[in-house]
Amino acid sequence: MSGKPFYITTAISYVNGVPHLGHAYEAILTDVMARFKRLDGYDVKFLTGTDEHGEKVAKTAEDNGVSPREFADRNAAAFQRMTETLNISNDDFIRTTQERHYKASQALWTRLQENGDIYLGKYEGWYSVREEAYFGEDELREAEDGQKFSPNGTEVKWVEEESYFFKLSAYTDKLLALYEAHPEFIQPESRRNEIISFVKQGLRDLSISRHKDRLQWGIPVPGDDNHVMYVWLDALTNYMTGVGYPDEADAEFQKFWPADYHVIGKDIIRFHCIYWPAFLMAANLPLPKAVFAHGFINVKGEKMSKSVGNVLSPDGLVETYGLDQIRYFLMREIPHGQDGNFSHERAVGRINADLANGIGNLAQRTLSMIYKNCDGKIPEANNYDESDKILLLKMYKYLVSGMRPYAEALMFNQVLMGIWDDISDCDSYIDYNAPWRLKTENPERMKTVLYTVAEVVRCLAIAMQPVTPEGAGRLLDQLKIPATERDFAHICPEYALKPGTAINKPEGVFPRIAEDEEPQVAAG
Repeated sequence: MSGKPFYITTAISYVNGVPHLGHAYEAILTDVMARFKRLDGYDVKFLTGTDEHGEKVAKTAEDNGVSPREFADRNAAAFQRMTETLNISNDDFIRTTQERHYKASQALWTRLQENGDIYLGKYEGWYSVREEAYFGEDELREAEDGQKFSPNGTEVKWVEEESYFFKLSAYTDKLLALYEAHPEFIQPESRRNEIISFVKQGLRDLSISRHKDRLQWGIPVPGDDNHVMYVWLDALTNYMTGVGYPDEADAEFQKFWPADYHVIGKDIIRFHCIYWPAFLMAANLPLPKAVFAHGFINVKGEKMSKSVGNVLSPDGLVETYGLDQIRYFLMREIPHGQDGNFSHERAVGRINADLANGIGNLAQRTLSMIYKNCDGKIPEANNYDESDKILLLKMYKYLVSGMRPYAEALMFNQVLMGIWDDISDCDSYIDYNAPWRLKTENPERMKTVLYTVAEVVRCLAIAMQPVTPEGAGRLLDQLKIPATERDFAHICPEYALKPGTAINKPEGVFPRIAEDEEPQVAAG
């Protein structure tokens, strides 16, 4: 493509477990943005993948009686299958165990070291194996039995070891200047305020290696066989690995770096908004333009937990609700950057009301009337009245322009609210014009009304493609829209439906969902 480049990434998923609803949400959210941008004329690079090193993976592999590599291979394959299950349109899937990533991570380390930002020292502090992070005493909370926990509730233990350090403390003022000059760098605003408050307290130098006496499952530190890289320095580098780093002359690196968006969970915002820009500053490399931290999804008001038994699997969700249906529900229901809630009853209600009874019913009854009353062909419109003109103008002039500001901020719940407002307007238009009555009273007017609604359905289906690509595609197929005329640029009069085009007998695209089917829980 020749459009403006746009590079977007998910966080890479940790292979300590198998995919669940939270992973699915992040992948779908990022995919919707990637699809939106492609339809809007951009040349998109979309990267996802898996984070496979670290103490947690090594320990879990040992508990399962397999090598870390075998364990990582197995779970990485599960995440790759998830992208297929959810119809994720990623251009690349990176694994941090790939040779290309070893080269990129070691190149970044060497560059930081050559620039004087890495030194060897000794670390003493509270460490969370689960989060692969150290925490200060003032950040911890203590249980009655004396066990200490991180701010996210994971157990910490006291660790003393030789370690390489990154001079993070030297970047406190530079990071604050970044946040001030580029408020869009951290999104949403509530997360930005959280990070600014933390950095203003002052940053300490960061331990960026683990001694091989404690951990061997990692990328070796260049020039020192006794150490492996801290998993976050390794993991964050993936965003550049995916576009050809360390070859900065590579065509993809030149075209797509810096990234336009890193889409991550709120629990890893410090790594992405403090450590990552500091590493890049130290290496004299361009910074990503924005980091968007989404919230968590609870199930029936409770945090997902294996012990509670409410961890939902992507496979089970798709099997129960349908692929486009679960994509739609998550994008419509989860507030921008906030925690969301999933329940079977809410999912069924939203999917049936919006998809089955909304766009599905609008398209089905319109195309059925055309098939039965217009010889199975798109009718010709004559003598548009004011109601026709208003509805069509809203599609041609305001549909895409109204979506863009919300889409740019990853506010797809607002994008969908706007589309469904248009569907509601179209329903009102049909009720007002009553084409079933015009069939006998004014057949020519009936044709104009049916053509107008069918043209609106064409425009809405094009607009819905980022969220419901399969269903929207089937609607466009029923209208006989060529695959080359389905971008946002085609929402205009020049590409309007061609009268006389024969259509097949229409079939429902979004069937109703039975309320008595509960989704499966994740295995593993």
